[in-house]
Amino acid sequence: MKRREFIALLGGAAAWPLAARAQQPAMPVIGFLAGPSRTFADFVMLGFRQGLKDNGYVEGENVAIEYRSADNQIDQLPPLAADLVRRRVALIVAVAPEAALAAKAATTTIPIVFGMGDDPVKIDLVTSLARPGGNVTGINLYSSELAAKRMELLHEMVPAAARVAVLSDPTFTLTESYVRDAETAARAMGIQIQVLNASTSREINAAFANFVHERPDVLFVGPSPFFISRRVQLTQLAARHAVPAVYSVRQYTEAGGLMSYGASQMDAFRQMGVYTGRILNGVKPADLPVIQSTKLELVINAETARMLDLTMPPTLLSIADEVIE
Repeated sequence: MKRREFIALLGGAAAWPLAARAQQPAMPVIGFLAGPSRTFADFVMLGFRQGLKDNGYVEGENVAIEYRSADNQIDQLPPLAADLVRRRVALIVAVAPEAALAAKAATTTIPIVFGMGDDPVKIDLVTSLARPGGNVTGINLYSSELAAKRMELLHEMVPAAARVAVLSDPTFTLTESYVRDAETAARAMGIQIQVLNASTSREINAAFANFVHERPDVLFVGPSPFFISRRVQLTQLAARHAVPAVYSVRQYTEAGGLMSYGASQMDAFRQMGVYTGRILNGVKPADLPVIQSTKLELVINAETARMLDLTMPPTLLSIADEVIE
């Protein structure tokens, strides 16, 4: 073999690995768009990553995730969604109705997987639950529908309660229906109800300061991504004022709240991860019906109950999914 041919052969061999790498498909990127603060998404990401893993995807190994959070500033969602579209992400995961609507307005081609408590058909996000159509599908979590059940559980925990305060976030889409259901349930039990609105940390403090003049026997904290991001503040204030409270998700109870009842967000986000993985594997969003999350969980913090000098009814303990000691 001539020297020139040998050098050319070596040069070609050296280029093989580069060519092979160039032919490998790029790692898909998931755009994670959340209306609430990033801390809201952090505690459910374990479930989401598990759902991805069940379909062969591990963050940092064969899939990347770009996180975008509006930090409860809803008007920031459209530009954040547009930014993910410009980055040509493979799929957008949208947390909260406003995030899903912003994503849908930004693209008709990139698949969107949502997670929300609102009715996706009512807000024109999908055509129907069974046949969502277009590029959008996801998980519908029960939320406002559980107001009456939470009232019942709280009344069982504190049967002598005659006055209930409902803390609601007027900026959250489900607040109106939740408050209406809570009022109906309270009146049916002969309980007087007072509604307090708060959409900032300062307004939360002001609402609890009102307890000095009009003290409730129990407190309802309405569903709200903003409230979840302020769960430490809320549970500490409830403890300071020694008022038994019921919340919508277990993260409050883990932070020291008395009791929570609602859809398992960990399970819902796992299902979102499953759908995300299936779409990355080639399934079309239009072929995946919207899942209605039916896994509900009752979590009670026994230490908080003791601090409030409450005797936990055996009936509640028997149906609790978890009792935190």
